[in-house]
Amino acid sequence: MKPMIGITSSLKDEQQLMLSLDNIESITSAGGVPVVLPNLTEEEQVARAADHIDGLLVTGGGDIDPTLFGEEPHPALGSITPQRDEFEILIIRKLLEQNKPILALCRGCQILNIAAGGDMFQDIYAQSDRQLLQHSQHAPRSHASHFVEVKHGTLLKQITRLERFKVNSFHHQAVRHPAAGFVVSATSSDGVIEALESSRHTFVLGVQWHPECMTKRKDFPSRAIFTHFVEACIS
Repeated sequence: MKPMIGITSSLKDEQQLMLSLDNIESITSAGGVPVVLPNLTEEEQVARAADHIDGLLVTGGGDIDPTLFGEEPHPALGSITPQRDEFEILIIRKLLEQNKPILALCRGCQILNIAAGGDMFQDIYAQSDRQLLQHSQHAPRSHASHFVEVKHGTLLKQITRLERFKVNSFHHQAVRHPAAGFVVSATSSDGVIEALESSRHTFVLGVQWHPECMTKRKDFPSRAIFTHFVEACIS
């Protein structure tokens, strides 16, 4: 039986759900059944939603409220969606408690880390003391713009079987300190954390790029990430 994969969505003007079809198509292509989740804020409703899905895809989007990890807003902070932040933290924690698979993309990687007790850079360019790459590429979303170095002994290495590969990049925020029980899976050449994963769960992986935008071009690491995620949701 194909697994039911919950997919998080963003909000526009607190009136419309927003979700790229790339997320849905990447799940269906990998053999899952996508279920788009609204941004619920009642804990009982979130718990019921968590109980009825086999795994969770936490999608990309806008910035995250820094007060969630004890900081005031930086001048470079962009638009935030408080209701989405609240929902994603609640449902991520529910799935972590249940040891259900989670794949988190870009913003999703950051909110996963915050939900687990970590923090993030509100703006990597303003808050870094070193020269950085261009992490918000001026190229099509399917284009891989820079390399990541994969750490040995990680789930990401097991999935991709690669030590180095190219990814796309559309972010100005990033994980700063991984939460307890999480390890860094990959970094870019400038030291920015590009992937992290839980050492306590069967499949909990966050990547800073957008593999859902690269599956159609038959990018091997992107397809492998989705395939292994959906397979983990079956077992």
